[in-house]
This record gives sequence, structure tokens and C-alpha cells, in this order.
Amino acid sequence: MIGFIKNTLRRFRNGEEGSVVVPFALWTPLMVGIALSTIEMGALTIRHTQLERALDQTIREVKLGTGTVYTHDQLKQSICDNASALPDCMDMLQLEMVVLDLRNWVQPPENADCVDTNRDVTPQRTFEAGREQEMMLLRACYKYRPVSPTSYLGSTLHTDSQGYTALVSTGTFVHEPQ
Repeated sequence: MIGFIKNTLRRFRNGEEGSVVVPFALWTPLMVGIALSTIEMGALTIRHTQLERALDQTIREVKLGTGTVYTHDQLKQSICDNASALPDCMDMLQLEMVVLDLRNWVQPPENADCVDTNRDVTPQRTFEAGREQEMMLLRACYKYRPVSPTSYLGSTLHTDSQGYTALVSTGTFVHEPQ
């Protein structure tokens, strides 16, 4: 009986059938995690690049549109029109515009005011149109759901209670005189 067990164990130890299964089982979760993180990073990069570019284009329009006073809704629409890769942009984008007084400096709020997905309407924190020669800070916050929240990268992104994460883009400009 002991000889039978020894022979069986020796054949098991020397056998090479199924030797690929163990490395495959060990490496597959790592490779899938890296692939999902790559997809998440690509989606995040595209969204953030689109938001930055749309905000820059909108600020350029404001700077070149001498004498035109833009409303909150016009700026938001302009940003959303310039950012085609931001789905549901009008509902998930929050704008904040603050006057920056360089002579009497007051630090603008560090945290961006983002859309609260629990409410139907999120009120604006601050939106001041500004006057000639005033420096303005325009901050845009866009909320979206990560592509793969369980991936290595997706799990490290800060999310709210509804599972949304925020992208924030900031720009400044000076109102030119008419």
C-alpha cells in the first residue's frame, strides 16, 4: 500500500500535464487588471483633455468677444459644444466664475463645486460676470462614472456616494475694455 502511494506521488511530481494551468491562473488576474486600468486611464485622459480644450476655447471666445457679457448658460453650452467626448455634459458640468482682485487678494476656494447627483438641480456657488479690466477665474467641474471602477486605477479614483468621479479644469482671463 505504501509503495502504491509512493509511486502515485512520484508520477504526480514528475508529470507535466497541466503545468501551464498554474502560471495562467496566477498571471491572468494581473493582466486583466492592467488591461482594465489602461482602458480607464485612456478614458480619463480623453475626457480631461476634452474638458481642458473646451474650456480654453470658450475662454478664448470670451476674450475675443469684446463687450459681450456671457451668461452662465451660454458659457456652459459653449463648453459642451466644444467637448464632444463628454456625455450628458449639460447635466454633469458645473461652472464657477469668480472675480480675482490682484490688489486685495482673496484666495479662491480650493475645492471645485461639482454637480450633486442626488439633487435634480445643483445651485451655482458663484458666478460673477465681471467688468472691464477684471481678472476672472473660470472653473469647470465635470462628473462621470469610471469605465471599470473595480480595476486597479478605477478603484483608486475618488468617487462620491453615487459612484461618480470629478474632473476639474481651471482657466483665467481678463475682461478687455470695449
